[in-house]
Amino acid sequence: MVERSVGYEAELAGAHAAYGGLFRRAVAALADILMPPVCLVCRMPVEGHDTLCARCWREVDFIRPPFCDRLGLPLPFDTGGTMLSAAAVAEPPSYDRARAVAAHTGSMRTLVHALKFHDRHDVRRLLGKWLVEAGRDLVIDADVLVPVPLARRRLLARRFNQAAILAGEIARLTAIRYEPLLLERTRATTSQVGLSRGQRQRNVAGAFAVPPRFAARVRGHKIVLVDDVITTGSTVGACARALLLAGAARVDVLALALVTDRALVPS
Repeated sequence: MVERSVGYEAELAGAHAAYGGLFRRAVAALADILMPPVCLVCRMPVEGHDTLCARCWREVDFIRPPFCDRLGLPLPFDTGGTMLSAAAVAEPPSYDRARAVAAHTGSMRTLVHALKFHDRHDVRRLLGKWLVEAGRDLVIDADVLVPVPLARRRLLARRFNQAAILAGEIARLTAIRYEPLLLERTRATTSQVGLSRGQRQRNVAGAFAVPPRFAARVRGHKIVLVDDVITTGSTVGACARALLLAGAARVDVLALALVTDRALVPS
């Protein structure tokens, strides 16, 4: 009698699982009819959601090895072992390592602008997946994910922080602790657009800090700082210095895009 009961329960559980799978497939099919999957860049029809068409995919200039271990800049050839770019040797960053998904060109630039300026939150799932892949050597032993904080006036105008959305998506995929309030801006800064490297560094110097009430959440932890674009590294560098000053064991940087050139180191 007990064996029959156990067998019946197993059959019932299997039936429920099969029904659940059938229901999910039906809902997905209905969703595809109501909202057919389209390319996240050009909006042309594609086979599945959260992806790009072949043409737009080819326009993503993914950053693959070999690259600088410190700055994440693409390098022309692999010399074996730890590789450093001339820029990293000349001016080592305050953070330990930086990684980016792609150069800030083509389809990646379009996706960044879609999220940042046009409230296109539908791109976050693909971007989150790309970030986890590009930063796999950073997230493997990370303790905390911290987004670069947005200036208050920009947050009020935009209503969201794109770096926080990206960090939250990474946390969803990796289960790493997400702490959006560990870092704050202590003063207003002017727009970085059009500024030289030196001007950018002076503009953000001392502009970030860890609130004293959160210091214990930083001290001794390995932190991955998340941003949308690394231009000269001035902003993420200032953020990393604030986290290290608060006692972080290590700070790495993970971004969607890197402003770079395949032949030249950015100035």
